[in-house]
Amino acid sequence: MKRGMRIALRVDASSAMGTGHLRRCLSLAQALAEQGADAVLVVRPLDDVVRLVLHQTNHAVVWLPPAEADGAGESPADGLPPHHAWAQMPWQQDANDSCAALRAAPPEWMVVDHYAFDARWHDAVRRGLQCRVMVIDDMADRPLSADVLLDHNWAPDHREKYSGCLMREPVWLTGPRFALLSPAYRSAPRYRFKSEVRSLGIFMGGTDPGGITARVLDCVRNEAGYTGPVEVASTSANPHLGALRAACEACPDTVLTLDEPDLAAFFARHDLHVGAGGGATWERCCIGVPAIALVVADNQAQGLSALHRQGALRAARLTNVSMTDFAPQAPPLAEVMRQVLEDAKARRGIGEAAAALVDGRGAQRVALQLMRGALRLRPATGQDAPLLHEWRNHPAVREVSLNPAPIRFADHLVWIERVLRAADRWLLVAQVGELAVGSVRFDRLDDRTLEVSLYLDPGLQGLGLGRELLLQGEDYMSRLLGNELSIHAVVTPGNLASSRLFKSCEYQGGPTSYTKTVSSHRQAPKSAP
Repeated sequence: MKRGMRIALRVDASSAMGTGHLRRCLSLAQALAEQGADAVLVVRPLDDVVRLVLHQTNHAVVWLPPAEADGAGESPADGLPPHHAWAQMPWQQDANDSCAALRAAPPEWMVVDHYAFDARWHDAVRRGLQCRVMVIDDMADRPLSADVLLDHNWAPDHREKYSGCLMREPVWLTGPRFALLSPAYRSAPRYRFKSEVRSLGIFMGGTDPGGITARVLDCVRNEAGYTGPVEVASTSANPHLGALRAACEACPDTVLTLDEPDLAAFFARHDLHVGAGGGATWERCCIGVPAIALVVADNQAQGLSALHRQGALRAARLTNVSMTDFAPQAPPLAEVMRQVLEDAKARRGIGEAAAALVDGRGAQRVALQLMRGALRLRPATGQDAPLLHEWRNHPAVREVSLNPAPIRFADHLVWIERVLRAADRWLLVAQVGELAVGSVRFDRLDDRTLEVSLYLDPGLQGLGLGRELLLQGEDYMSRLLGNELSIHAVVTPGNLASSRLFKSCEYQGGPTSYTKTVSSHRQAPKSAP
């Protein structure tokens, strides 16, 4: 069986760094596998946490040698990343180990989600494996050498945030649109607003840094005075689990839930959540639930501050816990809870603002960015009609269409049947793996002239798929018809994205009419399997 594109993901989890990096890489690995990639996780067993998280994974795992018992990494020195000790060994050794583990079957991409490694590690692995490198980051606290940079946190200007950090110009994947959530969140039931808080959820991260969950529970019950049902979520990787279990048992109407594969249902079933500001922030946003968030790590402060200003959550702090510089600016948790519990209108606004930021397709978008070279075309069939109709009637597509009016499905069916029967029209669907991502149509104007029309799944725009779709469409038709072709395109006035697309594919003309001559091919067109 033909193997798909091979993509490695270098990531760790531990009591020190938590489980968030590993969980978001698992979400990306699942999205990659859905699109036909051969995804492999490259991890080092720093402590028991990573094995607890991965014990039921279906993804391939390459285990690097364990760190030495006394291997705390390099001594602090100028030029090392602030979190270099998380790797528990020098970066050179980790890069060598990673290359050695993958050299027999080198990946086309190395995805690295690790604050301990900087541009030196990125360049060493790029050279050692002859691959491209995608860096997942949100700290901007060290030199980076990324072909693709992913930072799914919100920032007013990501280029300014990473100014001085980048050793090369990357492809930028930034903002909550690229939040790496489990595929379950794409279709998970969303929270349905209720005017009163019937129950409350607490999740402070998979490893519960500093045992903060029990202190949050105490604040909710004894300082804020909330007496309703509470569900606390955690994992078996929590080193403070014994104390947390005892705290839950001591509180009436409080239950402890462990090791849920995803927390979508947990977030949807409670009317208010208190949580840490890590990756779960985007999960709560996707579900659209009102939430109060606390900073429990340095990299969370900027993102929570921004989301608080946008009204997508309420930021708070625990009065007896030392946090980052941002935390003192937030009011005490008990005070925020009392306000939010009493203000149904505010809770509704928080949930609506949160839901507008994240749609659950971030991992799919990132996977497509890495795999767009695997895009293939196939002839459309009648079974594609519902999906093509959904895309065509999306406001973003209608806005740039020659006919911007919505089309009834019955009329669409008549049209697609007529196109599929025609000898001078070709309707093609683009796929990456099993995922349909767009459509291109060619209509014959004369013996050697075709008119092209194309659109993407509106949720997948901005990933470079349009250029791949157009170029492959040209190649498909040239191979099918076997002669030199003149391809013509009409663009609606003001459609700058389409104008840029045609210019990037070497079409001449503009601003509303473009033409390109395509050389002849006499081979069978390449199609999706």
